[in-house]
Amino acid sequence: MSQDDLFSRWIRTLDFVHWCDGKHLIDAASFLKMQARGEAILLDVRDTVEAQFAAFPKALHIPIETLPDRLDEIPADKVVATFCSGGDRAAVAYAYLQAKGFEKARILKGGYAALMPALMPGHLKNLKE
Repeated sequence: MSQDDLFSRWIRTLDFVHWCDGKHLIDAASFLKMQARGEAILLDVRDTVEAQFAAFPKALHIPIETLPDRLDEIPADKVVATFCSGGDRAAVAYAYLQAKGFEKARILKGGYAALMPALMPGHLKNLKE
């Protein structure tokens, strides 16, 4: 089966309800709790230059253009929260991963604007509770 057929079959499953219920998204607080339990990873699909200026040590950094060649590095058994600076690449990575069978792929809702406040000490202490 061609890649186009796989993607076409996947995209046909995304009805109005799919986009309305928000199951394709994960908020920063929920993601960080899952990550602390070892149930989730942050997939940073930003360019290497961007990641050098603001790296997330626990993130798996795979620039979007290398994603097809590095799929074997991504755990299929964990929630994979896709992340980039503006959200566009995260959405593309989510769609690509879903089409490739990564059913637990999600988009980190809010990108930087949501993640940075969630990383403040007052919020991080809640991960231990």
